[in-house]
Amino acid sequence: MVAHLRASGQRLARASAFAGLERLAASGVVMRADYGPGAARYEVAESWHHHFVCRSCAIVMDVACLVGERLCLDPEPPAAVRVDEAQVTFRGYCQDCAAPGS
Repeated sequence: MVAHLRASGQRLARASAFAGLERLAASGVVMRADYGPGAARYEVAESWHHHFVCRSCAIVMDVACLVGERLCLDPEPPAAVRVDEAQVTFRGYCQDCAAPGS
């Protein structure tokens, strides 16, 4: 987001952009996608889903949630906790990277 704004001649501090995204996530407008080390990723909150990350080219693809709800897993956490989010990241090789000769 910051890079896009800077490319169009606008100036915005990284901290301001992050604070805005965190507020949007708290209100349910966007989802924070956590699929490994690196920059935080945010997506429009259209439907809950998981991600596939290619180990070779690092492409990220959406994976539909089997249940279709935010908590797609049926965990058995300790009695003292309340789980309100589950994110699954599948890792492997995309079709292009898994092809023979890649």
